[in-house]
Amino acid sequence: MTRYVVIGAGAIGGATAGLLAEAGAEVVAVARGAHAAAIAEHGLTVRTPERTFTVRIPCVTDPASLTLGIDDVLVLATKTHQADVALRQWVDVPVVDGDTTVGTAGELLPILTALNGVVSEEMALRYFERVVGVCVWMPAAHIEPGEVIVRGTPIPGTFHIGTVPAGRDESELLDRVERDWTAAELRIVRPDDVMPWKYRKLVSNLGNAFQALVGAHGSTRELVRAAEDEARVVLETAGVEVIDDETEAAERATSGLRITEVPGQLEPLGGSSWQSLARGTGDIETDYLNGEIVLIARRNGMKAPINAGIARLARRAAAEGQAPGEITAEALAGLLGL
Repeated sequence: MTRYVVIGAGAIGGATAGLLAEAGAEVVAVARGAHAAAIAEHGLTVRTPERTFTVRIPCVTDPASLTLGIDDVLVLATKTHQADVALRQWVDVPVVDGDTTVGTAGELLPILTALNGVVSEEMALRYFERVVGVCVWMPAAHIEPGEVIVRGTPIPGTFHIGTVPAGRDESELLDRVERDWTAAELRIVRPDDVMPWKYRKLVSNLGNAFQALVGAHGSTRELVRAAEDEARVVLETAGVEVIDDETEAAERATSGLRITEVPGQLEPLGGSSWQSLARGTGDIETDYLNGEIVLIARRNGMKAPINAGIARLARRAAAEGQAPGEITAEALAGLLGL
């Protein structure tokens, strides 16, 4: 039986782990601090628009507390700026078959990169032989220890999955993942190449920092559109393949996924960057979202001032411990020169 080791059981990782476990899959959560302690003591609670449930699953804080087997599948669900540390922590962990050590995780086990941005796959390939890219469409939040909130209905989320590089034969693995995750009511899509989907998601994620900084203090729609327009020019100039808007819209319509409120939710919830400020983590993934556009622009002799500016402001907000919504949309526009 396949066991899923979810490295980074926060919003996406925790929701995925909880849904898989509730559907009967074998799951281990890897978490930190108060969240890990709460899962170990009370279980992992998943709240959705339709129901709330708690699963008791093993939870570890590092590889030393777990023995990996040949049927394990690793799921990397940290933030992108935390991914390299996690990959290095797990790559050389021994893998056993019965009582015999047969190799290391990097040599033998597949790793699914279920996180935002477009660089975790390249990071993973530095360490792992078998990398499966995952484009995540799952509106989930993690604020309180031991709990995740999933706001997707009538399905919790859609995952586009595919080998990196594209075309490598992992059909048996992908079949297993599709079977197990579909049983957990997660929609699996298997494109020929997952990376154009991840680049389209990158464009969608450029608004995360705007939402985190402004919160409910005004509309950032025009600011986000300016950042996205800048990104599209950069990506097109760089020759990066991105799923077009029409194809993405058709896929979203097919999935039927809608975002709605969860009973008992006490406050509006934001995306991953908003959650980082809300939890006061001191860091934020913006450098791998808006900052990725800046990097691609500079590699191609271009500038991306809007995305560079919002990345700088988001870094400062995280470092200074700002809460979400400590600036108005009008003030932010002024700081960005818009």
